[in-house]
Amino acid sequence: MAASDTHRTIDAIWRIESARIIAGLTRIVRDVGLAEDLAHDALVAALEQWPESGIPENPGAWLMATAKHRAIDHFRRNQLLDRKHEELGREFAVRETEVPDLNAAIDDNIGDDLLRLVFIACHPVLSTEARVALTLRLLGGLTTEEIGRAFLSSEPTIAQRIVRAKRTLAEAHAPFEVPRGAEFAARLSSVLQVIYLIFNEGYSATAGDDWMRPALCEDALRLGRILVGLVPKEPEVHGLVALMEIQASRSRARVSPAGEPILLLEQDRGRWDQLLIRRGLAALECAAESTTKVGGKRASYVLQAEIAACHARARTPDETDWARIVALYTELAEVAPSPIVDLNRAVAVSMAFGPAAGLELVDALMSEPSLSGYHLLPSVRGDFLKKLARFDEAQVEFERAASLTRNARERELLLARSRACAGGTGHQ
Repeated sequence: MAASDTHRTIDAIWRIESARIIAGLTRIVRDVGLAEDLAHDALVAALEQWPESGIPENPGAWLMATAKHRAIDHFRRNQLLDRKHEELGREFAVRETEVPDLNAAIDDNIGDDLLRLVFIACHPVLSTEARVALTLRLLGGLTTEEIGRAFLSSEPTIAQRIVRAKRTLAEAHAPFEVPRGAEFAARLSSVLQVIYLIFNEGYSATAGDDWMRPALCEDALRLGRILVGLVPKEPEVHGLVALMEIQASRSRARVSPAGEPILLLEQDRGRWDQLLIRRGLAALECAAESTTKVGGKRASYVLQAEIAACHARARTPDETDWARIVALYTELAEVAPSPIVDLNRAVAVSMAFGPAAGLELVDALMSEPSLSGYHLLPSVRGDFLKKLARFDEAQVEFERAASLTRNARERELLLARSRACAGGTGHQ
């Protein structure tokens, strides 16, 4: 195998194995920053040795074993915690004697370790931006360059954010453990928020020249699927995965060959990925079963997934059950009230009961401070006005929406809709 092929293989292995290795090391050294450094030392060793020696039969086991020996060297070199490094040495020796299959040794408690890593990466002492960057770094295996490119930030900015996050966790003495009781629910909510933020940035890029960044959607989906395996009894985890699977199913239909955005009702539904839809609907069933068992109400991500499922089940836009979507948004507004939910409900009301009904609801949101710079508010209002043949007013709203968005593709779409209204027909 050529060296370049070996390096590509190592990169793929690292994406798969890095989270497990960092999680296992963090349990041992109790410092996520040190654990990541040790894991990267093992990666460097692989890059140096594997092109000559070949890729081991169990590459994950090789990386973990190398990193563990680096951990012992670290403690010895720094003459820290002499008793600790002796205990580590005995622990590794005993484990490798008792469990000759090193791969099995790595897998021991790996689910618990990964779950702990998920919770520490999304610790509340960190800012939302830091949680996103650290999650992508530790659990997604992305480089600082890749994270910066995805979020249109410079590599030094992302690197500083990650370094500060690890320092903050160390200074806060954040325990490497899964929280319990009420704290578990609060922290799980933070984890789900971070994963969905990553997905949404891939699904509808906030800024830049691309309408979508599919790689981020894939990273978020992978993290969600991992989380389902770690906490299979949590309805909201199944709900989030269902929501992301169904939304991701539309990816091919959301962008034209030229990269232009295609709105939901204009998409070729024959291009929707039926496998992802089936996976999403199956996850939604798991969420419903889990919700029934705990005897609770449907929560935010489950309800959003139900709404997405209404679109997925409709073979054509005309078959969409808009009345059910209105009811689901009403329920969502009770569980997780927000102006964004109210805006989405207004869209559903307009589809179910006409644009005038939707416009009335949107007009009530025009004074909402949190939506003052939100480009979709004037965009939705412009759409309602266009359907009511109030083209001059619609044109103004589309132009305002175009001035607020930071995504170049979306700006082009909104300006095209504005120009269409200038013609007095609303047709592009």
